[in-house]
Amino acid sequence: MAEAKAKKQKGPGKIAKFFKEVSSEMKKVVWPSKKQVINNTIIVIAAVIIIGIFIWVLDLLFGYGLNTFIKN
Repeated sequence: MAEAKAKKQKGPGKIAKFFKEVSSEMKKVVWPSKKQVINNTIIVIAAVIIIGIFIWVLDLLFGYGLNTFIKN
């Protein structure tokens, strides 16, 4: 029943309700501390570097193997 009323509501009232709900939900958010953000950023950067090096090494190996295969 409440859903039917919400669907019929139009105009500024609907927009105001949306922003009230957004404000209510934002109060429930638990934001990470500065230390957590820094630690997570370091972990992500390290993972990207490690995976990048791994892919680079595989590319070198496959390139060397392909060149060796083509020359023979």
